[in-house]
Amino acid sequence: MKTLGLTLGKFAPLHKGHQLMIDTALQEVDELIVVIYETSVSPVPLHIRANWIRRLYPSSVRVIEAWDGPDGYSDDREHEIREEQYILGLLKGEQVTHFYSSEFYGKHMSMALGAIDRRVDEARQQVPVSATMVRSDPYKYRDYVSGIVYRDLITKVVFVGAMSTGKSTITEALAKQYWTAFASEYGRDYWTEHQVDRRIGIEAFDDIAVGHIKREEQALLTADRYLFVDTNAITTYMYALDYHGRAPELLTRLALENAQRYDLFFLCDDDIPYDDTWDRSGDQKRHVFHKQIIADLKERRIPYITLRGTLEERMRKVDDVLAKFKPYGNYFGELQH
Repeated sequence: MKTLGLTLGKFAPLHKGHQLMIDTALQEVDELIVVIYETSVSPVPLHIRANWIRRLYPSSVRVIEAWDGPDGYSDDREHEIREEQYILGLLKGEQVTHFYSSEFYGKHMSMALGAIDRRVDEARQQVPVSATMVRSDPYKYRDYVSGIVYRDLITKVVFVGAMSTGKSTITEALAKQYWTAFASEYGRDYWTEHQVDRRIGIEAFDDIAVGHIKREEQALLTADRYLFVDTNAITTYMYALDYHGRAPELLTRLALENAQRYDLFFLCDDDIPYDDTWDRSGDQKRHVFHKQIIADLKERRIPYITLRGTLEERMRKVDDVLAKFKPYGNYFGELQH
């Protein structure tokens, strides 16, 4: 007889206690269904929470997104009946043999399903964490959360602009102020090491884009609430156009994806004194490149916030934005109200 397991929850966020339950189920049943509820306790959208499980268990788990499922936890019998009827409706007659949980609702759900009640680490002894604890302080409990999950709990803030507009300075200053990580510009390090007569080949721009993303992903794992990023693949794309009149295919794709990679884009204005170092091409070039970057952001329909003035003035502007920003919220829409 085929064994079919089922577990359910908000997974807001998914943590290693949840993964222990899923891993246990996969050892005991032929197939596992995970039902994920919509919820207001976390700003992370349902489909992102569902994709955590799909990415961690790409071929072994069937994920069902329960957009209209019952809200909240309760041992009130009316709530239990609503949940039982909802789950039975989702299953459309499929016979579940094992119901997995680490909560009190395992009893009534397993009875309604006619399934074995499998409680996994109900006392939280193997994995002493809960989603409530992680939500309260993701950084403190980051060791109990997969990197795939943790990166989506961090607000990613990127600074773009022409050369010598203060991107590196403000990135590092904000990371120090907020006691968090930052990702420096990989392209500048790469260019310094590989340039020949101040030039690099077009294929190098793919290497820069990939290397920068790897640097970001590594920094994300140690970030607390925010990750501040110095430039991105869009800037690399603009440099490729400037150097060679075109951009390689991988870089072009990564630049397109960058619109969704970051939560906030800040454009550093060219109103500060130009730092004329050996690796730069002059103040006039900076002004032209600044205009080109603005045009590219507009073409990509990427909302951005311009930073002007001294470092202190720019940082106060970022502070004000972060104070109002809500993860996965509609920041620019909410400003209108």
